[in-house]
Amino acid sequence: MDLHLAAASGNVFGYLWADEAKDCSGEDYAKILCPRGSGFGLDGLFLMQRPGVEPWGLEHWDTDGSKSFCSNGSRAALCILGAPAGPLVEAVSSGERILLRRDGDEVGIRMPEGEGFGLRVVPMSTAQPSGFGWIGNPQLVLRVPSVAEVDLPVFAPPLRHHAAVAGGTNVNVIEVLAPGEARIRSWERGVEGETLCCGTGSAVAAAWLARTEGISTWHLHTAGGGVVTVSLALDQAGAWRDLWLSGPVHRLGLVQPDPFLLHRLHR
Repeated sequence: MDLHLAAASGNVFGYLWADEAKDCSGEDYAKILCPRGSGFGLDGLFLMQRPGVEPWGLEHWDTDGSKSFCSNGSRAALCILGAPAGPLVEAVSSGERILLRRDGDEVGIRMPEGEGFGLRVVPMSTAQPSGFGWIGNPQLVLRVPSVAEVDLPVFAPPLRHHAAVAGGTNVNVIEVLAPGEARIRSWERGVEGETLCCGTGSAVAAAWLARTEGISTWHLHTAGGGVVTVSLALDQAGAWRDLWLSGPVHRLGLVQPDPFLLHRLHR
């Protein structure tokens, strides 16, 4: 069984074809193959359907085995050998309808939209200016003077596990540098730590900045040192449309997990 590896904006994901991974669930594969030290140090694992009639089917699991929508991993899937061809690909990723767009070495993703998606009332009180949104997962965004000075492992967990959000929320801190330009750091549930770029967090952060700053396109400097670009249209109620996030993706190759690792799946 081949494990395909690809990266998007600093995050590395593993991909298995669903028809080759029949013996165990995606949850089991994620718990074994993802963790640092005992696995490959992945930010998440996908099971992919073979391309055929659109939409292309993808399912994502976090490193703790929880299932979630992942935008960066969905973007990187498009550079896997055997992925659908063409400049635009319709997909359903962990139940969310998306559109993927190739542009040189970058891939853009049109985020889920429609009823239920968009900015919402912040469900808890915060000391910092803040926004909140649902994009297939919950995202809390807080504006700070300097993201580098935030002790994220101390600052984020109380908010990530806040009782006001069932199942908790992702936590993002942003620092505005100039009109249309900001820095962002993200603490992701499921990973339970900081990642180099949370695509859905970046998208909600840009949507909130579009509301507060009146600018519809944002270039976000991520913890991994790269830049993602987010553009959108936002209505007065906070619902978005054509919310696109774009950034570089890279195919890293494929590996064959050691039989010892796979044996642990069957114990």
